[in-house]
Amino acid sequence: MTALADAIGQTLAGDGVRHAFGVVANGNVLAVAGLTHHGISYLSARHEGGAVTMADAYYRTTGEVAVCTTGAGPGLTNTATGLADAAKHRSGVLLLCGDVPTTGLRRIDIDQDMFLDSLGVPVVRLTDLTTARTETLRALRLARTEQRPVALCLPQDLITAQVIEQTPTDRLPQRPPRKAAEPGGTAAALEALATAHRPVILGGLGAWRSGAAKALTELGDRLGALYTTSAMASGLFMADPWSLGVCGGFAAPRAAELIGQADVVLAFGASLDQWTLADGRLLAPDAVLIQVDTQPVPTTDRVDLLLTCDATAAATALLDGVQARALPRSTWRDDVNDRITRLGWDQEPFEEADTGDRIDPRTLTLGLAAMLPEERTLVTDGGHFVGWPAMYWTVPDPAAYVFTGAAFQSIGLGFAGAVGAAVGRPDRTTVVALGDGGALMGLPELETLIRTGCSALVVIYDDGGYGMEVVLFGDRGADPASMVFGYTDFAGAARALGARSATVRSPDDLSVVHDWQAQGAEGVLLLDCKVVPGVVADCFSDLTTLITGWQAGHPQRL
Repeated sequence: MTALADAIGQTLAGDGVRHAFGVVANGNVLAVAGLTHHGISYLSARHEGGAVTMADAYYRTTGEVAVCTTGAGPGLTNTATGLADAAKHRSGVLLLCGDVPTTGLRRIDIDQDMFLDSLGVPVVRLTDLTTARTETLRALRLARTEQRPVALCLPQDLITAQVIEQTPTDRLPQRPPRKAAEPGGTAAALEALATAHRPVILGGLGAWRSGAAKALTELGDRLGALYTTSAMASGLFMADPWSLGVCGGFAAPRAAELIGQADVVLAFGASLDQWTLADGRLLAPDAVLIQVDTQPVPTTDRVDLLLTCDATAAATALLDGVQARALPRSTWRDDVNDRITRLGWDQEPFEEADTGDRIDPRTLTLGLAAMLPEERTLVTDGGHFVGWPAMYWTVPDPAAYVFTGAAFQSIGLGFAGAVGAAVGRPDRTTVVALGDGGALMGLPELETLIRTGCSALVVIYDDGGYGMEVVLFGDRGADPASMVFGYTDFAGAARALGARSATVRSPDDLSVVHDWQAQGAEGVLLLDCKVVPGVVADCFSDLTTLITGWQAGHPQRL
């Protein structure tokens, strides 16, 4: 027989788990030993909230489930923000946490089930030693197939108990099943496409996870469509000459103008929230919006037709239907051929804000755009600064973009997200962008990032305060002292932790990036960028009213 802790590690390793992140405590320290004993690589975080974000980012960049492990009680509650973000993002994370003893003698002052349920995280509890391996496998497969965080709870009094079950019952699916396209919905979509003159295909993260990129491109080429993506699916059509880039609030003005001319929009695996549709202002009022999603109801009232199926299955069925019916191909591409290469934010002029000792954030971001390695993973924290990398930096595919906090509107997860991304894709240089507020909130995980030894470029936009709050409430009676706290010596802090760093106040200071790359881009280089405060990202200036209204109904940090 085998101790429960060892049986868990053996089962998870045997089913393909390769990495775990966590903070050890009484309730999980022996479970961590079980993981490492069976070859699962373990990285110790500085905070449980960072550990779960690392596992989340690992999943986003690799598509593979990682373990986040914590103790019970406070160790578990420390995961709340990162776990909520992972749940909303539909990331496959296995949360291996301590739990109350089976004796009923409570040593934890919270109801862990209620806590996890409030975040939408299902619980699998190991209380029966005759089914422990099977239940462990069930929790892992549930996280994998349903693409969501799942908690595997370990009662404190059983962690060293001997497991009776020797082999797990392996009757569980390995991957999410594909939901086939329904003939009725496909036929209705084809009717709309039959009269389309300006079709647009919008790809979301669900389309990427489905592996639908090739099928969508083939469908678009047959229709003569233009392509766009949700923010979370940035890079889905990166190599295609007919891509308009990101749809919605981050869309460049001339790209948004073309999207607004579409008469039929096919959205595959995109949530179509108010950010993607710019609160409904992006599409023409008479445009037909067709949503393809695995969820049974539309995500917005703007949807005219819902196809409840897998993105790849829908694209394949639609392409077959277009060819069978010999639908005409749009000539829209011919009409926009001379405009398609001049649509990006880098083509939009701006009047530079120069104070002499602080750099315009647009100048900074454009200057770095030409220096970033092509094979990169871009990780961003939340906050006003995020507009700049979203506007000016591209990514090679959606797995190379990790926007932490986007689903839950939080800040402070950027450094932890960079760790998970760097561990997941060590073949790519990790580029992480943060505001000064979020960087200070998550600063302990900068040490973890440095400790990984991975190649990472850290860009901190330091405007001396909470930029989004200043944008939204600076002229509405807010106390400036509550939003502005002055500049921080991030470069000095990074050097103290063992990283290379530089303070950036002008474009000339960016030469350190060339030097770092020439020397192999090894380890962490942190750029402490002192940016001109008060420069509002164009992608946010038109959305200030929308954001304020949204916040009134959703009281979370922007």
